[in-house]
Amino acid sequence: MSPAAGASSAPLPIGATDVLTVLSSTVIVVDRSDVVIQSSPSASAYGLVRRSGLIHEDIRNLVRQVRDDHVIREEVLHVSRGWTDQGPGVGADRLVLSVRVAPLGQRHILILIQDRTHEQRLEEVRRDFVANVSHELKTPVGGLSLLAEAVLDAKDDPVAVERFASRMQAEARRLSKLVTDVVDLTRLQVADVLHEPLEVDIGAVVREAVDNSTVLAEGNDIALDTVIAPGLRTFGDEDLLVTAVRNLVTNAINYSGPGTRVAVRARERDGTIEIVVADHGIGIPPEEQDRIFERFYRVDPARSRATGGTGLGLSIVKHICATHGGSVSVWSQEGKGSTFTIRLPSGVEPEDDRPESPPTTAPLPSPHDARQGVTNP
Repeated sequence: MSPAAGASSAPLPIGATDVLTVLSSTVIVVDRSDVVIQSSPSASAYGLVRRSGLIHEDIRNLVRQVRDDHVIREEVLHVSRGWTDQGPGVGADRLVLSVRVAPLGQRHILILIQDRTHEQRLEEVRRDFVANVSHELKTPVGGLSLLAEAVLDAKDDPVAVERFASRMQAEARRLSKLVTDVVDLTRLQVADVLHEPLEVDIGAVVREAVDNSTVLAEGNDIALDTVIAPGLRTFGDEDLLVTAVRNLVTNAINYSGPGTRVAVRARERDGTIEIVVADHGIGIPPEEQDRIFERFYRVDPARSRATGGTGLGLSIVKHICATHGGSVSVWSQEGKGSTFTIRLPSGVEPEDDRPESPPTTAPLPSPHDARQGVTNP
């Protein structure tokens, strides 16, 4: 808590400064002329105070009302962060603030502010998530219901029953995959951090993820090309990392054409482990690339339905990487394919006298050159 520049000489009530200093809220104290005489550093950081004055008219109105009738007021205000050349809030980020205004003695007004922006965003995400899940569940459930009716109507036609039963199996698999992905994503969002991270062999992670995708690749006539540098280690949950890599490999297969190749590379660079998955698929338009990690977002909804995609795979990858202190990024060009790169902190301490690693079976490409491993096997 510090006095504002040009602060009024009117002293605060005895002991008030000591009390205000220990409050967790953002604190602003103004005098009878609305001059800010004391404020928390966060008041300036949020852009609520400028040159000993309150920036936002909504807060000034609350102060005037309290000064007039000495009644404590509390409101939730949506205001802008900071000051622009056009004035407060023009083109700036929006804040959701819980503002409580009360008299402080006879000469001052106390403003206590709690930032609720993050809480509101989380609530909006929760509502959107519930709405999206409800919408996504309707499709396979409705499909199963209609197919069950069709089976009953065609009970005397074995060929039709077999056809409808096959489609029911497909819808059931899609529903099962959706429920599994929702559960996985919810568990990741609730957990946030790994409680007992263990040392994980990245080579084993990549090999298991690729092995799990082999049948799908063979069914789509796609070759899997894997190169793994030796000795790669990180700390975390092996099953979750397998899920992240498998999701990327599965996506690469589903969005590639027959006769192409998916390259999977793992290596260490500057203390960071990089797992690169590159394909020769349809690619992602530039305007879509910032959104592909959103839950239920699909670049090609029709293709996702055909492959049984839930729209949650990349969101799960993003959360798993964040949980492990890493990240995931994408390079893509329409008609030429996509390259996804997972980056994780290395769990191996560098040692100057460590013996040089034996050469791998093929050169390890950088993320930007990963496509060379696809086009030039």
